[in-house]
Amino acid sequence: MQRRVVPDIVSSQKLTTFSPDTTVRDAVALMNERSIGAILVMNDDQLAGIFTERDLLRRVVAASRDPDTTRLDEVMTTDPDTLTPKATAMEALLLMRSRGYRHLPVLENDKLIGIVSIRDLFAAVQEELEQDVRQRDALLFDTGYGTG
Repeated sequence: MQRRVVPDIVSSQKLTTFSPDTTVRDAVALMNERSIGAILVMNDDQLAGIFTERDLLRRVVAASRDPDTTRLDEVMTTDPDTLTPKATAMEALLLMRSRGYRHLPVLENDKLIGIVSIRDLFAAVQEELEQDVRQRDALLFDTGYGTG
């Protein structure tokens, strides 16, 4: 069974979002407090971008920008790729691998419903593979079937 992004991976998340004018310092403080690697930047109800640990490293620290005065809209990744709720965990992993992402927003009809991380997806794919191995073992070694 292929796991879908929704509801198998994303369900009842507490999303961390900020407005584009939030300072990097404020965003990073909450990311640190919640131990998360990415936040979503929203313009009203529309996804404006994503700000990740990599954005912090490359666009703030390496560029010697002041996190107290730099706004998220200056350093976020704008117009990020997104997933649909019906995407499978494997499809999401392949997109992340090909594009070098570790987090992807999930949108349904342009409405934000979640975010997935590569860690979430890896766990889902691993569970799929383990289930597949158990089913094959049962078939090959005739376990789990009563023959009388």
